[in-house]
This record gives sequence, structure tokens and C-alpha cells, in this order.
Amino acid sequence: MAELTSGNNAEQEAIDGRDPIVRRVLAALVADARRDSERLAALAGLSAEQVRELIAALEQQRVIRGYKTVVDWERLGAERVVAFIDVSVSPQREVGFDQVAARIYRHPEVRSVHLVSGGHDLRIVVEAPTMREISQFVSEKLAPIDHVTATNTHFLLKAYKEDGDVLVEDRPADDRLPVTP
Repeated sequence: MAELTSGNNAEQEAIDGRDPIVRRVLAALVADARRDSERLAALAGLSAEQVRELIAALEQQRVIRGYKTVVDWERLGAERVVAFIDVSVSPQREVGFDQVAARIYRHPEVRSVHLVSGGHDLRIVVEAPTMREISQFVSEKLAPIDHVTATNTHFLLKAYKEDGDVLVEDRPADDRLPVTP
């Protein structure tokens, strides 16, 4: 691992993502972003100060893009509606997928936008308090965008696992499903 001794080093040298220590620290943060530098240092074989410098460098270089809290809104009685919207785009000269995606991802209800393979070009995840608001987003904001030729909306009925987190009560490991011949 490149030596980290000052904040200036973080700005000058790119961090090698193949370095096993860097990968170990990142994996630990992905598993639990609340881990303190002392616990991370023990996992990585570094000092707490080296871990803090490494994390600062990863943040400065936008390898670590942020931290977020995951909320189970349903448990609070504040349900949200999530929709996956497939979008077909007819890109024109000097107006490619990136420009259309940029017009879409600026809307606050849009959670993610991906360029995908298959029958559609973009896959959008949208979240709003009601189905009506998602419908209005599609009809009033998304469909009128230049070069959007078709949309196909799928509403989320139930999430079982998201961002690596299992969202339902898991079966015990030895609980086998019945098999019929």
C-alpha cells in the first residue's frame, strides 16, 4: 500500500484498488460504515491514523462516494411506492444517452438511472408517496423529454433483498423447501 503520511499525499497519488489492505478496509466499510478507525485498523493491520488518512484519500478521490442511512419506511407506517421504468430512447447526432440520462436524473424522485442492454435503453428507479405521483412523473416529466420514444413502468410489489441487505425474515439454514417428484 502506498504510504499515507499527510493529507497532501491523498491529493497527489491515486490509491491502488487492487491493494488487499485497501480492499479489506473498503469491504469492512461496505459491511458496516459505522465502524470506527480503531476497529478498521485492527482488520487491516494499520494504525488508526493510517486508516483515517486512507479513508480521507478514498473520499477525496471519490472512491468512497458517500454514506447513507437505510430506512424501513413501512415499519414507520410511511409507505413509499417504488417503480422501475424502462425507457426507450432514440439518440440523435450530438444527443446521446448521456444527455437524455442527465435530463432524467435531475428529478428528485429519481433514485437511479442506468444504461442497460435488452429491449430498452435506460432503466430508472423512481420513488414517490403514491402511484399517482409516479404516473404524473412518467406522463408529465419523463415522456415529454426529447428523444424518449417509449416507457414501460413496473411497480415494486415486495422487496426481498436490496443493496445486499435481506429485508424479510430469513428461513433457518436447515429449513428445506419440500420437493415433489
